[in-house]
Amino acid sequence: MQTWLTPTFGALMLWGLWSFIPKITTQYIGPKSAIIYEVFGAILIATVVLFSLNFRLDTHPRGIALAITTGMLGFLGALFFLMAVSKGPVTLVAAFSALYPIVSILLAISFLHESLTLKQGVGIILAILAMVLVAA
Repeated sequence: MQTWLTPTFGALMLWGLWSFIPKITTQYIGPKSAIIYEVFGAILIATVVLFSLNFRLDTHPRGIALAITTGMLGFLGALFFLMAVSKGPVTLVAAFSALYPIVSILLAISFLHESLTLKQGVGIILAILAMVLVAA
């Protein structure tokens, strides 16, 4: 089995829960409050990771800047997601927002010069079609 498959499946399951729970959350509190509580949850996980590293973080300036940028983008994406599920059905919001890999794929091909096999390309197109059909 590929070494990346298990953590990928973990991400799939965790992100599935991540995109479902906010619909219930925003029935009790607003999206802006919810995002603040999400940050507290993230800080708890970050603390566990920090302890697992024995407080020895890598310190490359470019890596730090990119990681901070990633955190900001993820935070803003989560805020927009919370705003969307507070107003619309999670089934459609989750399906539409789950199209985000298209952006990642196009960027990876354009800037990282990664390539896709025909089979992978067809799989991606079918996945996109499936999400569009679910959301229609």
